[in-house]
Amino acid sequence: KYTRHTQRKWRYHGLMTNSGAQPRLRLALLLAGGGRSTRRLVAGGSGGEGQLWAKAPAALKTEVARLLDDEVPRVLAWAKQEGWRWLVPGDRDYPTGLEHTADPPLGLFVRGELRRAPVVAVVGSRRATAYGRQVARTLGLELARAGIVVASGMARGVDAAAHEGALEGGGPTWAVWGAGPDHVYPPEHRELAAAISTAGALITEYLPGTGPRKHHFPERNRVLAGLANAVVVVEAAARSGALITARLALDEGREVLAVPGSILSPVSVGPNTLLRLGARPLLTPRDVFDAIGYEPPETTKDPTDDGHPVLDHLPPGEGTTTDELVVRSGLTVTEVHTALLDLELRGLVERLGDGRFQRRRARPAGE
Repeated sequence: KYTRHTQRKWRYHGLMTNSGAQPRLRLALLLAGGGRSTRRLVAGGSGGEGQLWAKAPAALKTEVARLLDDEVPRVLAWAKQEGWRWLVPGDRDYPTGLEHTADPPLGLFVRGELRRAPVVAVVGSRRATAYGRQVARTLGLELARAGIVVASGMARGVDAAAHEGALEGGGPTWAVWGAGPDHVYPPEHRELAAAISTAGALITEYLPGTGPRKHHFPERNRVLAGLANAVVVVEAAARSGALITARLALDEGREVLAVPGSILSPVSVGPNTLLRLGARPLLTPRDVFDAIGYEPPETTKDPTDDGHPVLDHLPPGEGTTTDELVVRSGLTVTEVHTALLDLELRGLVERLGDGRFQRRRARPAGE
């Protein structure tokens, strides 16, 4: 029942103000089941709360006031104890690009560091091929080495490989979850989650106690797309979450790149379709840098001097066939093909028109 006592409680908690950064209020709304319409109304930060309370039914106001007294302190205490923070627009560490998206979250539970750097989401099939996993891992490694945050959903397949590559590259990586902060999903990625929280951040908009549900993953994808400057689709079936992320990224004006795949593979239908519709093809990490207007920090290391055993058998300026490399290196055909794919993605070798490979020349400074 609407009472003066309840009204005093709202004023006491600051619910009648127009501030756009009220962590406790936003958390109370989330606890009250605030969905898309509530998110859109509140997260704009320009009189959003005032508009909400002018239109909200008395039952919601009463429930939010109760939650502010009872549940909000409990959730915040749990988050602090478990190493999570509740961030909302206006907080220093909140991702600035996310609050200006079409459907921003009320807030984020975050464990780890949200570094200020370009963000590239690498997404794809849970049933990735060996090729897809290798591409994702190599991209993660090279983007992280260049100082770019590699974001993904920590799912099986492409997502996990991208995170693992970023960790190998020593750079930051963010995992955006489709469950609450106390639910690692899939459960076999518990160690991966721990590593990500140390080298980057775990991110979710869902409350503690919320398990992974089917409709959470499309919702999660909008957050992933909103965080990123660009989205890279490695492998994806015709109907997949990766394509949802790509569409959401396009809606937000983000760059979308796709890795070409075999026309015979069902998990290449997604990226190949994106390419046909005008997405940027991704052949090397340089394509990502160009798409987002980013120049990696200069290093003193010669990019063609990688110490890779196959590179030792690729003389500069000379085209070499895979058969010749097998003979020279003593590696198997599979090992040589795998190594060449890795080196090609990293921009260290290039495929010539006749199918031979040669070392790619170093890019002159300022080129």
